[in-house]
Amino acid sequence: MKLLIQGNNIVVTDAIRDYVQQKLEKAVQHFQNITTKVDVHLSVARNPRISNNQAAEVTVYANGRVIRAQVSSENLYASIDMVADKIARQLRKYKEKHLYKKTHTQPKTGEMLEGEPVADDMIGDREPQLPDEVVRMKYFAMPPMTIREALEHLQLVDHDFYMFRNQETGEINVIYQRNHGGYGVIQPRNGNENHLNGKNGQVEIENLENLESIPAAQI
Repeated sequence: MKLLIQGNNIVVTDAIRDYVQQKLEKAVQHFQNITTKVDVHLSVARNPRISNNQAAEVTVYANGRVIRAQVSSENLYASIDMVADKIARQLRKYKEKHLYKKTHTQPKTGEMLEGEPVADDMIGDREPQLPDEVVRMKYFAMPPMTIREALEHLQLVDHDFYMFRNQETGEINVIYQRNHGGYGVIQPRNGNENHLNGKNGQVEIENLENLESIPAAQI
């Protein structure tokens, strides 16, 4: 297993490195056969108003999937402990689901759901604010995938959203967790306002509950 440890606003000492290595090797010991690389990012926020300012972020690359977990607390070692436990649970969930799919064949069911317009006011009384500058850039390969596959990725990366290339259209879509439950998909709309993903305002979903599709033009 390849382990890479980086620090932001913190010096990664030998003691910290040894502690991270010990915790992460234990976390992935039962998943060595599917784990190729583990990236660990440790950071300390300089803002004094942030109490849980010491964060540990772990990204595991397993069988072409990205599995991610992040924890912040007042103590860096506590953050490392918690993120190691969290990533172990994520790996266990992925492996159980992966093996279950290989050993159990379930009939597929299809459901057609209509796209719903987004409310004009999505932020209420809050003032929209943007950061003064771009503080971090990430680059990812985007192989085409189905909405079902994108949802599986979303559930593994510990984020509220996941950007992917739609296998059916070749366009960039975003799947996200809705505040009132379920998931939504944001898709670009070209030309015809009633045209959505090539299905006249409808998107075909297989075995996904509470999933709505929203054209980006309506956001």
